[in-house]
Amino acid sequence: MKGFLITFEGIEGSGKSTQASLLASHLKEKGYEIVVTREPGGTRIGELIRNITHGRENVDLTAVTEAYLMAASRAQLVREIIRPALGNGKIVIVDRFLDSSLAYQGYGRELGEETIWHLNHLAIDNVKPDLTILLDVSPDIGFARRNGTDKIDRLDLQQKDFYERVYNGYKKLAEKYKDRYFVVDSSKPIEEVAEKIWKEVKKRISTKF
Repeated sequence: MKGFLITFEGIEGSGKSTQASLLASHLKEKGYEIVVTREPGGTRIGELIRNITHGRENVDLTAVTEAYLMAASRAQLVREIIRPALGNGKIVIVDRFLDSSLAYQGYGRELGEETIWHLNHLAIDNVKPDLTILLDVSPDIGFARRNGTDKIDRLDLQQKDFYERVYNGYKKLAEKYKDRYFVVDSSKPIEEVAEKIWKEVKKRISTKF
């Protein structure tokens, strides 16, 4: 495909949405055509699914059901938004993608990385990130940031050991797929993190555009 897919990953409170927005603004200023979206969500169907997966009242949602719902939202997003944009040569920025399922359902819910890959094979339709930016922040810092907001959802209500597994899962993924991963310490000031991300993105897209 002609475009370039950038995904942002990290635990709650890592600053993904903020950094994705800052990168999008920078790319727009430089004249690039971009599309910004998120998971789960990004489409009408995806947002309906997000209401289920993130609704605080849905404490009875099982790990397997959660995994299938995430894959369903992803399947819709790939076909409705991501693949068409990439086909038109645009840079696509996604707040979470397949690696979130690998980390959260694979490691956090302990369903296994291989199981999540298998479940998502059809969903991603062979669409894979060109660059994955992992905002590395400890669960303690992430939770401290989230507790200062009014955006607490179902996933924020999980036990600390769950987030420790997710965090360690991300570390394993970053090591396993180091060619496409860029890990940045997001405990640093927002502007400093954004500058590091921009330098890496500029280097990567220079070979594509």
